[in-house]
Amino acid sequence: MRKPRRLPAEALAPYQWAPPGGFRTRWGTGEPGHESAVVGSPDPTTLLTEGLRPVAGSGDPATAHAISWPNLFGNANPVEMEVGFGKGMFLLAAATAHPDRNYFGVEIVRKYQLYATTRIAGRNLPNVKTCCGDAKVVFRDYVVPHTVAAVHVYFPDPWWKTRHRKRLLFTPEFADLVASVLRPGGVLHFATDVEDYFEMVTGLLKEKPLFVPQPPPAEQTPEHDMDYLTNFERKFRKQGKPIYRARYQV
Repeated sequence: MRKPRRLPAEALAPYQWAPPGGFRTRWGTGEPGHESAVVGSPDPTTLLTEGLRPVAGSGDPATAHAISWPNLFGNANPVEMEVGFGKGMFLLAAATAHPDRNYFGVEIVRKYQLYATTRIAGRNLPNVKTCCGDAKVVFRDYVVPHTVAAVHVYFPDPWWKTRHRKRLLFTPEFADLVASVLRPGGVLHFATDVEDYFEMVTGLLKEKPLFVPQPPPAEQTPEHDMDYLTNFERKFRKQGKPIYRARYQV
């Protein structure tokens, strides 16, 4: 895939969001040497922060705000979140196909956020915002409970090595956070090429009665390269690998 033309920070600003001061994550940007770093520029001129609203009763000034979706997007359309959007294929395709819905993507690796945001800005998609940070922190501290129509998790890293298990995205804690942000009737979409990971996630969600299994979406035959959910799906399906999909409603 051709790398998008680099855009200045002011051109990307309308499509990015971070709390004032950015995030501090244990694994930083994902780049070597950045295992602990502030993710997201603390410079308010390069990031959207006006979508914040006070949260009553919060005593921590660092997390005393949550996102007001109407303020952030300028409308009251339903909001869907993607965790780990990588190069942004799903966000681009979904936002283009559904201009009446808003999409908020969370990605822990800064270079991928910048790559995807550049593609989004180049297409002038006002219904997409991106965030570089830990999705668990975003869900816990900055998303108003029961305000999200759907959460999408596609091809998360399985973190095979035991010493990396602490980085695993789909944990009981994460499942509870997803349930907390989804509105009644909201949907969790999940896909992976790793059968063991699929069995782990579906087994975990069986223990969470709030998640009601739904028929998985039918696998469509793509007519062109943008008909895939993500770059990973395109790669794996062209290699003939099976894709495991699940969908749950709360």
